[in-house]
Amino acid sequence: MSKVIISCAITGAVHTPTMSPHLPITPDQIAAQAIEAAEAGASVLHLHARDPDNGMPTPDPNVFMQFLPRIKQSTNAIVNITTGGGQGMSIDERLAAPLRASPELCSLNMGSMNFGMYPMLGKYKSFQHPWEAEHLEASRDWIFRNTFKDIEAILERLGKGHGTKFEFECYDTAHLYTLAHFLDRKLVTPPLFVQSIFGILGGTGADSENLLHAKRIADKLFGNEYRWSVMAAGKHQMPFITMGAINGANVRVGLEDSLFAGKGRLATSNAEQVRLIRSIFEPLSLEIATPAEARELLALKGGDNVAF
Repeated sequence: MSKVIISCAITGAVHTPTMSPHLPITPDQIAAQAIEAAEAGASVLHLHARDPDNGMPTPDPNVFMQFLPRIKQSTNAIVNITTGGGQGMSIDERLAAPLRASPELCSLNMGSMNFGMYPMLGKYKSFQHPWEAEHLEASRDWIFRNTFKDIEAILERLGKGHGTKFEFECYDTAHLYTLAHFLDRKLVTPPLFVQSIFGILGGTGADSENLLHAKRIADKLFGNEYRWSVMAAGKHQMPFITMGAINGANVRVGLEDSLFAGKGRLATSNAEQVRLIRSIFEPLSLEIATPAEARELLALKGGDNVAF
């Protein structure tokens, strides 16, 4: 087994300010929590942006550029910018920040899917901002869109255009076959960074059988041409990614995926989750990859070749 790459998804576009006082909203908060997560051992920082006034997800590259340079100046971590954005964003909006920043790595969802966040409505009696309940309810009738044409455009504009590589987000095994299709067409280049995602309503459930099945399919399709990573939503986060790492996976933590650091206990920061997973891995003799080691494992272009 190679060393484990820890990715940390700092804020995302799912959780809302009401859900945790520790969710980073402003550029200052996002930068500070990302830097702290890197210091705790995360070698990849997965980043979204939010409107600093109300916490609503935003694709505005000007907001991204308020925290990206600070993170780069303060850490050696790999910056991974979303191309998934958030609910209601067009593909041009979703690509605006990464095209401006030209990062080493971007997330890329490998298909369209239902993406249900509305069950969280029942957990809160009221919300700080009107948009929060509207955002959650709207997901009842929302399809996240990434068609074959959309994926081709992202691969062309970012991959070919900027030398950016991708964290291929696969919410079910069908997405693995879609990725294999693009590999057959030579539109993606190994080593592929495959993120298997579990526990999102509309995607694969967080069952151990599904984790092992995803690995079997990925092994069948990609052989030794991929690096596997696992993430799971909510209460499944820590146990599921631990099981993934024992089976050879890299892992992703962060407040985008779960707001907790134990049953009923909100995580006070992204770094707390990084430290928690390290405290599990190190007694199991699972070594943590440094950013330099992660860059080599993923064959990235290097932090000096970005535009922020």
